[in-house]
Amino acid sequence: MRKLIDNDLLTMLSRLLIGGMFLVASWYKILEPSDFARSIWYYHLVPGYLINLMSVIIPWLEVVIGVALILGLGYRGAALWSNLLLIVFVIALSTTIVRGISIDCGCFKAAEQANHSAWKAILFDLAALIPAVHLLASRSRRWTFAES
Repeated sequence: MRKLIDNDLLTMLSRLLIGGMFLVASWYKILEPSDFARSIWYYHLVPGYLINLMSVIIPWLEVVIGVALILGLGYRGAALWSNLLLIVFVIALSTTIVRGISIDCGCFKAAEQANHSAWKAILFDLAALIPAVHLLASRSRRWTFAES
């Protein structure tokens, strides 16, 4: 099992998958920060004075994570941050279901009223956690700038 987890090609595939996902997810958020701020507001989890700050920080954090994973710069930190963000997204989406708020996630486009699409987003994020956790577990450093 350890040999499979440390496989260089599988680790690179996970890096490209999670890194690419974060880069794609950041795109609309950077281009449409007001729409992303509205998406954050729909969750009713963050005080109003933090929404604009979060709508600026999160997309650029996703860019940094995506680039770091793909290029192998700061690989361990990027892998950790990708897992943390995915867990936060799952928790945030779960709270909307528990509180009866029907929205889609706002992950790749602006959130809006929707019927039970939060479940789809949770399943997507849980599936994305598989390669993200793999990145934390893998000891492969091939094609990275990690110090040996």
